[in-house]
Amino acid sequence: MDAENIYKFREVGLFVVVALVWGASFPAINIGLESLPPILFAALRYDVAAVLVFAFVAIKGLAWRPSTVDDWVLIGLGGLLLIGAHFAFLFTGQQYVTGGVASIVLSVSPIVTPVFALAVLPNERLGVTGVLGLAFGLLGVGIIAQPGPEALAGGQLYGIVLLMLSATSFALGAVLTARMQTTLSMVSLQAWMMAAGAVFLHVTSALHPGESVAAANWTPEAIAAIAFLAVFASAIGYLAYFDLQERVGPIETSLVNYASPIVATTSGWALLGEPVTEATVTGFAVIAFGFWLCKWSTFTWKLTGLADRVRHPRASRSPDHVVVGGKIYYRNH
Repeated sequence: MDAENIYKFREVGLFVVVALVWGASFPAINIGLESLPPILFAALRYDVAAVLVFAFVAIKGLAWRPSTVDDWVLIGLGGLLLIGAHFAFLFTGQQYVTGGVASIVLSVSPIVTPVFALAVLPNERLGVTGVLGLAFGLLGVGIIAQPGPEALAGGQLYGIVLLMLSATSFALGAVLTARMQTTLSMVSLQAWMMAAGAVFLHVTSALHPGESVAAANWTPEAIAAIAFLAVFASAIGYLAYFDLQERVGPIETSLVNYASPIVATTSGWALLGEPVTEATVTGFAVIAFGFWLCKWSTFTWKLTGLADRVRHPRASRSPDHVVVGGKIYYRNH
């Protein structure tokens, strides 16, 4: 196997790893929720994950100390929105829905992101395809929610509202941190965000009237769920995600958001007997189509570039992206 094939094989392997561990995290959450208060459960997950990622940073000898105001602001925003609020809403909302439904509703986050970008980032525009993509994304969520007396009585609608707040928190956090500069590597930054998020979750859990440490039932299943989520879904999953993003870019990497729900739905069905309804499958297809519409111009541009390289493999091309502050920005996008 030549070097290029090995490189491609590793990219595919990383994509599969991220999709598997992130998809399997949803049934693991459902298992842990049977014994643990949701917000405390999320906090414990990131206690362990932060320690593991900081250990990785130390082993690799990466810079770990925040040295600028922007570093601390980025850590604060990321800890609050990308970890804290995101997972507080996710774990609380998933008490009322299956893991498959939760993963699909969260996949609307990349579709919601451009709405915040319009208000926060300069020179951002939302074209016709973007508006249609947003509409299809929300339609897909509506199909899954099936608002009606049954959904209200069973708490499913309430759970989906919380999951939408989770997706919205992540989208807002992604936009607010998109153009901020940092002196830290993405791995070090993620470790700090996990630690800050864990603190936020512990404080929220302590203030929540329905939560207490005494309410936790430390079953073997609960401990195993925390271990799986911290080690595989958080530490290994995020490290593999960042490695993949450096190799193929953020657009291709974002497709994992639409592979992990398939894993979540099938694993939830196989392990927990969770039903896979026609509404769930239809809603997922509609949300995925909405995502494709939102990224239509980018996909078209990248496919055109790929076709050009196939037709003219020896033609010299300027780099199609630049890296700024550890983040990848594509030209003409």
